[in-house]
Amino acid sequence: MTTVDFITELFYRIDNVMKNTKKHSQANLYPSEVVTIAILFALKGIGNRAFYSWLKRDYLDMFPNLPVRTRLFRLFNTHRHWTKLLLAEPTIIGLIDTY
Repeated sequence: MTTVDFITELFYRIDNVMKNTKKHSQANLYPSEVVTIAILFALKGIGNRAFYSWLKRDYLDMFPNLPVRTRLFRLFNTHRHWTKLLLAEPTIIGLIDTY
Protein backbone atom coordinates (compact mmCIF):
# COMPACT_ATOMS: atom_id res chain seq x y z
CA MET A 1 0.00 0.00 0.00
CA THR A 2 1.44 3.36 -1.02
CA THR A 3 1.42 6.38 1.25
CA VAL A 4 -1.20 8.03 -0.99
CA ASP A 5 -3.42 4.95 -0.66
CA PHE A 6 -2.91 4.95 3.11
CA ILE A 7 -3.79 8.65 3.46
CA THR A 8 -6.84 8.19 1.23
CA GLU A 9 -8.08 5.21 3.25
CA LEU A 10 -7.41 7.00 6.54
CA PHE A 11 -9.30 10.08 5.35
CA TYR A 12 -12.22 7.95 4.13
CA ARG A 13 -12.56 6.24 7.51
CA ILE A 14 -12.25 9.47 9.49
CA ASP A 15 -14.65 11.32 7.20
CA ASN A 16 -17.26 8.57 7.69
CA VAL A 17 -17.03 8.95 11.47
CA MET A 18 -17.14 12.76 11.28
CA LYS A 19 -19.72 13.08 8.50
CA ASN A 20 -22.08 15.21 10.62
CA THR A 21 -19.36 17.63 11.72
CA LYS A 22 -19.83 20.97 9.99
CA LYS A 23 -17.07 23.06 8.46
CA HIS A 24 -16.81 26.61 9.75
CA SER A 25 -17.65 29.12 7.02
CA GLN A 26 -14.18 30.70 7.20
CA ALA A 27 -12.21 27.46 7.50
CA ASN A 28 -9.98 26.29 4.67
CA LEU A 29 -9.94 22.64 5.75
CA TYR A 30 -12.80 20.37 6.75
CA PRO A 31 -12.50 19.02 10.30
CA SER A 32 -11.97 15.50 8.91
CA GLU A 33 -8.97 16.78 6.93
CA VAL A 34 -7.47 18.33 10.07
CA VAL A 35 -7.96 15.13 12.06
CA THR A 36 -6.50 13.03 9.22
CA ILE A 37 -3.39 15.21 9.14
CA ALA A 38 -3.16 15.15 12.96
CA ILE A 39 -3.26 11.35 12.99
CA LEU A 40 -0.64 11.25 10.23
CA PHE A 41 1.51 13.49 12.44
CA ALA A 42 1.06 11.10 15.38
CA LEU A 43 1.92 8.09 13.22
CA LYS A 44 4.89 9.73 11.50
CA GLY A 45 6.54 10.49 14.84
CA ILE A 46 8.79 13.35 13.76
CA GLY A 47 8.99 17.01 14.74
CA ASN A 48 6.37 19.47 13.61
CA ARG A 49 8.64 21.40 11.21
CA ALA A 50 9.87 18.22 9.54
CA PHE A 51 6.33 16.83 9.34
CA TYR A 52 4.96 20.02 7.83
CA SER A 53 7.78 20.15 5.27
CA TRP A 54 7.15 16.51 4.32
CA LEU A 55 3.41 17.08 4.00
CA LYS A 56 3.78 20.27 1.97
CA ARG A 57 6.53 18.90 -0.27
CA ASP A 58 5.00 15.50 -1.04
CA TYR A 59 1.24 15.73 -0.44
CA LEU A 60 0.14 19.30 -1.07
CA ASP A 61 -1.99 18.05 -3.96
CA MET A 62 -4.03 16.01 -1.44
CA PHE A 63 -4.45 19.01 0.89
CA PRO A 64 -4.36 22.06 -1.42
CA ASN A 65 -5.76 24.40 1.26
CA LEU A 66 -3.08 23.52 3.80
CA PRO A 67 -2.62 26.46 6.19
CA VAL A 68 0.74 27.67 7.43
CA ARG A 69 2.48 25.41 9.92
CA THR A 70 1.61 27.30 13.09
CA ARG A 71 -2.07 27.57 12.14
CA LEU A 72 -2.20 23.86 11.30
CA PHE A 73 -0.85 22.88 14.71
CA ARG A 74 -3.33 25.21 16.43
CA LEU A 75 -6.06 23.41 14.47
CA PHE A 76 -4.71 20.10 15.80
CA ASN A 77 -5.27 21.45 19.30
CA THR A 78 -8.80 22.56 18.42
CA HIS A 79 -9.72 19.10 17.12
CA ARG A 80 -7.72 17.04 19.64
CA HIS A 81 -10.86 15.43 21.09
CA TRP A 82 -11.54 13.77 17.71
CA THR A 83 -7.93 12.67 17.38
CA LYS A 84 -8.00 11.11 20.87
CA LEU A 85 -11.26 9.37 20.05
CA LEU A 86 -9.93 7.87 16.82
CA LEU A 87 -6.43 6.87 17.96
CA ALA A 88 -6.15 3.49 19.66
CA GLU A 89 -4.71 3.19 23.14
CA PRO A 90 -1.11 1.94 23.18
CA THR A 91 -0.65 -1.74 24.01
CA ILE A 92 2.25 -3.62 25.59
CA ILE A 93 2.92 -5.36 22.27
CA GLY A 94 3.01 -2.01 20.49
CA LEU A 95 5.42 -0.58 23.06
CA ILE A 96 7.69 -3.61 22.88
CA ASP A 97 7.61 -3.52 19.08
CA THR A 98 9.01 0.04 19.04
CA TYR A 99 12.27 -1.04 20.71
